[in-house]
Amino acid sequence: MALSPRLEFRQSQSLTLTPQLMQSIRLLQLSHLELNSFVEEELLRNPLLERDDGGSDEGDGPEPQHVPTEMSAYEDTVTSGDRVKDGSEIAEGYDTAIENVFPDAAPQDLGTVRQGPDRDGSFEGGEAPDLDQFVAAKPRLSDHLEAQAQFVLRTPADRLIAQHLIDGLNEAGYLTVELDSIAQLLGAEIEDVEAVLQALQSCDPPGIFARSVAECLSIQLRERDRFDPMMEKLVANLDMLADHNIPALLKVVGCDREDLADMLAELRQLDPKPGLAFDITPVETVVPDVFVRAAPDGGWQIELNSDVLPRVLVNRVYYAKVSKRTRDPGEKTFLSDCLQTANWLTKSLDQRAQTITKVAAEIVRQQDGFLTHGVAHLRPMTLKMVADAIEMHESTVSRVTANKYMATPRGLYELKYFFTTAIASSDGGGDHSAEAVRHRIKQLIDAEAPNAILSDDTIAEMLRKEQGIDVARRTVAKYREGMNIPSSVIRRRQKKELARTA
Repeated sequence: MALSPRLEFRQSQSLTLTPQLMQSIRLLQLSHLELNSFVEEELLRNPLLERDDGGSDEGDGPEPQHVPTEMSAYEDTVTSGDRVKDGSEIAEGYDTAIENVFPDAAPQDLGTVRQGPDRDGSFEGGEAPDLDQFVAAKPRLSDHLEAQAQFVLRTPADRLIAQHLIDGLNEAGYLTVELDSIAQLLGAEIEDVEAVLQALQSCDPPGIFARSVAECLSIQLRERDRFDPMMEKLVANLDMLADHNIPALLKVVGCDREDLADMLAELRQLDPKPGLAFDITPVETVVPDVFVRAAPDGGWQIELNSDVLPRVLVNRVYYAKVSKRTRDPGEKTFLSDCLQTANWLTKSLDQRAQTITKVAAEIVRQQDGFLTHGVAHLRPMTLKMVADAIEMHESTVSRVTANKYMATPRGLYELKYFFTTAIASSDGGGDHSAEAVRHRIKQLIDAEAPNAILSDDTIAEMLRKEQGIDVARRTVAKYREGMNIPSSVIRRRQKKELARTA
């Protein structure tokens, strides 16, 4: 067969991820804070988008009648500016010049001495002052230490080393870089780096620039002049204290129980993480995306949190008005792209809300026992089970449940919390949720007596006999360690010590 060029027509189907489709998929996994930030950027970028406040236009109804109400003490204090005269009226009352009444006021401020609301209750400029603008900001840890380094170090070389040491601190104030690496990077002697570190360890807050918890506590004890030989031995054997091996610790330190109790009381007054006092990272409150409430018919009512859902509208009137007047092709293309993006965003936000509702409804349906009776009745559930029930892909369910929270009568939970692996039943019954098994293990350990501490083998046997949960000893140990519960040996020491001191 001879090779020759020819034209052929072929018809085929393929799935292509357009940029807007990829952006819609990305919107699914955004939290409400990230989503609101994204919408704010779009509102600034797209002139056809506007926020839907949900309020009615002014003038649609009759003006509200003014109803006099009793004024509280706080309102009386706030509105007391109505009765305060301005600078000129006060000066006329004293029959003198305004400069004599307010000698420290600037000339341009003499006529506007009064600070507060006007007589109609409004502030100058239309808005009340933001009190948050007058709150002093917390100093950063690096700035606080750099200012002290200027006084404790004299040479520029030492200050350069100090800057690298400050950059190597973590949020708790511990030094996370090796001194050898800093010396090699700067071409300095290791002795010089150690001397700079020793000088910086005298800075505020005490315990800063430590490389371990023992060193942090030692620095603070030296600051208090309490680092005696017994305290030094105690700090050097914190692992025994963590294991509650009190008899061995008493022998190493060389003291009795009364002295040890006094030293432990001093250690509790120290700060093992001094750098956190300068942490200015804002604490974000977890806000639920979905509310689950008991319905009157005995079921469950699911409702999206409308307070965290951004609502936007497409201003088609503005688009029609501007598109009629423009003649430039570039401007027409820009308006067309803005309209297309605005339509896509409103559709994507609506689809995102519907998808979250559908996934949350299926989770509630499958976890009805948990909502009614508690963690012990949590069913094993996977992403595939929910995806098959609502006819979606597993990846879609995974994105929807990421960074989303559900408020239930049992508390506030992340949607990912309800997806747990299954543990087989020894009696042939239904599978058990791994989270329910963890909860039962914690209950058994909390209820154990000081003279009858349960080992991991004993817990596994009790689970098998009482509830038919077929779980191995190593699984019990893994779940116990995941909940930060110490081993049976350490728990025995802890409870014996608590019983002794009680």
